[in-house]
Formats: sequence, C-alpha cells, structure tokens
Amino acid sequence: MRYLPKTAQRATIMGLLDQVLNAVNNSDQQGSTGQLASILSTVQQLGDGYGADPSTVQTALSVVGNHVRSALQQKQANEGFEQAQSLVNQYSGTYPNSQAVDALFGFNQVQEVVQAVAQRTGLDAGMIQQMLPVLVPLVLNLLQTGSNSQNPQQGSNPVLNSFLDSDRDGDIDIADAMGMAGRFLSQ
Repeated sequence: MRYLPKTAQRATIMGLLDQVLNAVNNSDQQGSTGQLASILSTVQQLGDGYGADPSTVQTALSVVGNHVRSALQQKQANEGFEQAQSLVNQYSGTYPNSQAVDALFGFNQVQEVVQAVAQRTGLDAGMIQQMLPVLVPLVLNLLQTGSNSQNPQQGSNPVLNSFLDSDRDGDIDIADAMGMAGRFLSQ
C-alpha cells in the first residue's frame, strides 16, 4: 500500500470525516451524534479494559481499519457494492462480534492483521486477537453512518463510498477520522 503525503492524507481523512458529519446532519442517513459518541466511548472502554493507552488503541484501530478497507474493496470488486454494504449493515456495532471478523477475513488474513497490529503497537498477539471482535464492528459502525435510514440496503452510502474510493491510492486513517469526530462532538 502506498502512503500519501501528509497533506494529501489529511485531505482524504477530511473527506471521510465530511461524509460522516454530513450523514449525522442528514435525516435520510443513519448517522447520529449518539452513534458517534457510542463508537468513541467503546474505543475508550476497550483501552481501559485491556490496560492499553489511547494512542495504542488508536494505532490498532488504524491498522484494522486499513485491513477492513481492503477486505471490503475486494468484496465490492467480486460481488458488488451491495454485498459490501450488506456486510457493513449486518456486522456493525459496538459489542464484540467474532462473526464480523470471520465475515471479512479468512484465517490467514486474521493472522496478517494480528501481526500488523503487533508490529505497529507492540501489543501481545493474544490481546489483539481478543480485541479484533470489537475493533472490526466499530469500523463497520462508522461506515454505517452513511446508510439510508429507511432502507439501509438501498441507495448509496457516501461514507462507505469515500472509505472504499479506489481512486485515492493511499492510507485512510479511520482512527484519525474518529478522533476528529470526537473533537466535533466536544464542541
């Protein structure tokens, strides 16, 4: 994966954040300030529960987010946008769900994700394995904010589209987008 320069990466993150905030302000989409607050609270609780500092959890979330992006892009390429949207709708949440991990990743992919998180954070592989069923649904929950509020399977999801945008050939840092959303909520 090629990384964008800081200014281009920030523009990409801001594009995703703009889509999330637009969803919060659009009654036709599922996003709400309560949903964002719940996601951010779960991230905080996850760090507290595992004795990990917030920056370590955010780094883990970033790495997992990039792997979720790749898995959803592959799902979209092979089976269409509706299947990617269906996974988002079915497995998003703020509670542990190992089925979400299984739906996106095969065994070898899970091991790649665990290794990548361990290399970037220094966390124990067993701890990461336990965190994945929470981290994956959180990423999907953020992506679900752009779903149609009346019929989540219909229409486009601008948040998911922005996240999957294959024209942006770089790293979309989901943790940075969540951090900015948290600052928005604090205003």
